[in-house]
Amino acid sequence: MTFHISPLIRITLSLLYISLMIPLPFLATFTHAEVPAWLLWVGIGLGFVALQGALSQRVVVDERAIGVNYPSWVPTFFIKSWELAWSEVKDLKMRTTGQGGLVYYFINGSGEGFLLPMRVAGFNRLVGLVQQYSTIDTTDVRPLSQPWMYFALLGLTLFLLLIDTWTIWTAMSI
Repeated sequence: MTFHISPLIRITLSLLYISLMIPLPFLATFTHAEVPAWLLWVGIGLGFVALQGALSQRVVVDERAIGVNYPSWVPTFFIKSWELAWSEVKDLKMRTTGQGGLVYYFINGSGEGFLLPMRVAGFNRLVGLVQQYSTIDTTDVRPLSQPWMYFALLGLTLFLLLIDTWTIWTAMSI
């Protein structure tokens, strides 16, 4: 079974990137910045491609293993794929993040940690498969962030896009 990053998360983060970056070339032109607008457009385009690469993560689960991989167009130096056989999984360790959230790592026999992907669509189904194939108790495993957080971020991002539109329109009409 393959799990992809949640569409809500993909759309929200893509729009947030756009809303933060798109005004920059217009403002650079308006303020006569030393960095040419065309160079900013190139950087924004490359950054967007990199973001889409990161958001194209796939979690593949079967009776043999769990793995994280990316499409072939995503360079391996950019993001690493991994696969862990269920027979190698020794534990699922909880760790706190710098912001106070909880993340989980699969621990193999040699003590290496593999991050449990938490932003996938169907996370509860993924956790059920982890419990089924690894016999690790996952009843207390919860997603890092709730959907309402991304809906709130999406709403604020759409508001920011409205402000961006006004800013660009103002910069172009002066």
